[in-house]
This record gives sequence, structure tokens and C-alpha cells, in this order.
Amino acid sequence: MYGRKDQARGAEGTFLWLMEEIGELAAEVRGDNHAALQAEFADVLAWLATLANVMDVDLNQALLDKYGVGCPGCLKSPCACSDSEKP
Repeated sequence: MYGRKDQARGAEGTFLWLMEEIGELAAEVRGDNHAALQAEFADVLAWLATLANVMDVDLNQALLDKYGVGCPGCLKSPCACSDSEKP
């Protein structure tokens, strides 16, 4: 949608926008406005996808490569890792 602007802004500028949106999401997580929370999730996802595009990363392929067979730790879905492990 904004390819020309995104490329001109570059990875660093796009990353900063992503971080700003994550901060806004953090504020909404603490609140009780579900519509605003939903909007911030959409913004974070959009800026993450934009950053991936600017950096020539196929986000869909990256997700499939890492999580396509299940948990990257135990390779199961749902995850069977112990609660003390990261996933």
C-alpha cells in the first residue's frame, strides 16, 4: 500500500515506527477499550509486515520455516515443552 514511502523511510525509520506502535499497544493492553486494543494490534502487525517488506523478508515463509511443523523446541503442536522453557 505504501511501498514507495516505506522504501524511502528505510529499515531504521520503519523499525522506529514499529516500536512506537508497540508502545501504543502496551498502553492499550493495560486499558479496557477493546476497539482501541484491536486497532493497535492491527497497527503493530502492519508495521511488522512493512519492516519485513523493506528488509526483503518473506514474512509468511519465515513463519512457516520456524513454526510450520509446530513448536520449534519440541516440534509438536500444541507445544509439549515444560513450562520453564521459552515457548
